[in-house]
Amino acid sequence: MLRQYLAGLAAVILLQACSVSGPANTDAEPVSREGAGLAGSRWQLVAIQFMNDTALAPDDAAKYTLDFGADGRAAMRADCNRGSGSWQSAAPGQLGFGPIAATRAMCPPASISDRYLAQFEWVRSYVLRDGRLYLATEADGAILEFAPAP
Repeated sequence: MLRQYLAGLAAVILLQACSVSGPANTDAEPVSREGAGLAGSRWQLVAIQFMNDTALAPDDAAKYTLDFGADGRAAMRADCNRGSGSWQSAAPGQLGFGPIAATRAMCPPASISDRYLAQFEWVRSYVLRDGRLYLATEADGAILEFAPAP
């Protein structure tokens, strides 16, 4: 059941992503970050679902966060590491991140820090559904699922 739901959600997100080509142009002025519904929001990672049916879930969602600043800056916590970069949404459903600068501390062996941070380069679209945020990547079709952070 969950697999079918994620497959359907992936199809919706990937269709939106088809209208976006290439990495986000961080030099361009975005069209209303506030209108994108993301500015000022904070999220915790629930899971990363890959199209090869593998999934990664954090041992503690509070260690994997994503903050969308109203100023176009994004901040990430990835277990024992921190990342930051720019974000923009040129139209509803479209999303791109600029280069992410991140610390490179050695997290515990079970950490998904590196895999989590690596996804942001490839994000092209998003969907807000049932109070959750889903980001879709173009490279391998991964879906990052987030719940609102407390």
